[in-house]
Amino acid sequence: MKPHVLIVEDEAPLQQLLVYNLERAGFTVDQAYDGEEAQTLIAERLPDLVILDWMLPWMSGLELCRQLRRRPATANLPIIILTARGEEADRLQGLNTGADDFVTKPFSLEELIARVRAVLRRVRPAFAEESLRFADLVMDLAAHRVFRGGREIHLSPTEFRLLRQFLESPGRVFSRSQLLDNVWGRDQEVELRTVDATIRRLRRALNAGGGADLLRTVRAAGYALDHATATPDRLAEA
Repeated sequence: MKPHVLIVEDEAPLQQLLVYNLERAGFTVDQAYDGEEAQTLIAERLPDLVILDWMLPWMSGLELCRQLRRRPATANLPIIILTARGEEADRLQGLNTGADDFVTKPFSLEELIARVRAVLRRVRPAFAEESLRFADLVMDLAAHRVFRGGREIHLSPTEFRLLRQFLESPGRVFSRSQLLDNVWGRDQEVELRTVDATIRRLRRALNAGGGADLLRTVRAAGYALDHATATPDRLAEA
């Protein structure tokens, strides 16, 4: 059964771009152009996930998110908010409203689809996949193997867990403390510099075949898996 996604976006070109790429990625898609139409479609058929634009006519995406969270039938409905607002305060406002994830325009379509899959894996276990993919990187979860461009990459257990953390949330910047908690565990007495050392080893392993660097270092913030230093794919400029 294909996951069912509702896109709520008032800009027709971006709406059609999202529909085309999500359907090509194996999703079934419904479309709404404002909050009222979205509520009607959700009442008729509850989607597995909603991609919701912040700026909508008559009712903002944040207000629609609030209303959905107040109703028992949609209180746990996965929601990803799209917005041109990139400030931290805006991201926090969106997440505090109840969104499961927050994607800033312009965005990579590949990254958005990866985030959709990551949210579905987290809240809809039935959609869990056997592999995680980003660019030419593939992690086979069942076989516990990693490939880049068809070449197998041999990683330590810690490097494997670290890469999986990034693959499940591409584009997201993780602080060193977050990576320590999520990869090594809160109970482990590990220094922050251990994260840096493991990132260096992981980066060397991923780039050994000459591919573009997919791990981005964000000064004073942490690390992310994205296309910052890779060949850019098609971007949604809306």
